[in-house]
Amino acid sequence: MMRASPGRWVLRALVAVAAAFVFVQAWFAAHILWYRWQPPRETAFMAQRLAELREKNPKATLRYEWVPYERISGHLKRAVIAAEDAKFLEHDGFDWEGIAKAQEKNVKKGRVVAGGSTITQQLAKNLFLSPSKSYVRKGQEAIISAMMEAMLPKRRILEIYLNVIEWGSGVFGAEAAARHYYKASAAQLSADASARLAAMIPSPRRFERNPGSEYLDGRVSTILARMPSAEIP
Repeated sequence: MMRASPGRWVLRALVAVAAAFVFVQAWFAAHILWYRWQPPRETAFMAQRLAELREKNPKATLRYEWVPYERISGHLKRAVIAAEDAKFLEHDGFDWEGIAKAQEKNVKKGRVVAGGSTITQQLAKNLFLSPSKSYVRKGQEAIISAMMEAMLPKRRILEIYLNVIEWGSGVFGAEAAARHYYKASAAQLSADASARLAAMIPSPRRFERNPGSEYLDGRVSTILARMPSAEIP
């Protein structure tokens, strides 16, 4: 009986890897298509945070309530775009100029201080991936981002983003954040409240513990100044 040559084994392994890659991407694509009409019940980021909370308190739960786009304050939409992705309506998921500027900042500082990620990229990570930093994860994030831009309208991408991002310990989405910090609904958020919530996005749990941060106050002022020119879908 003839044994398969080493070359055939390599070919079979490559085919198996390619098939697994295609299967994984198809899985992501199917979920993205589902999210075009249905809200996520839980994201990868939510699952991780809940596991961390339950290590300290087995009964811990998350605050998360989906609300449609129309029930989210226009102030918050403008504030988040002004703070996180001013070119949201213009790009195809990647702000190449922003990425280049972030790289320059990182090189000057000698460490990672800026990421240049768009709202689409942040959403891809939050929905499906871990917060760990690696080239493999960034590559998968890029693929998912491209799929979302192809399969979802900008309005839906922003709607999902505003509903699932973290805004404090166990606090996810605009409705939960509005009620947690302002005892109001997401639709009732003022310009000032929206700017403060947008300023918290890069490090929500830290700013939740230190709401009087001088840096946070400075960011709020900057975001308020940018909000009138922010374009929303």
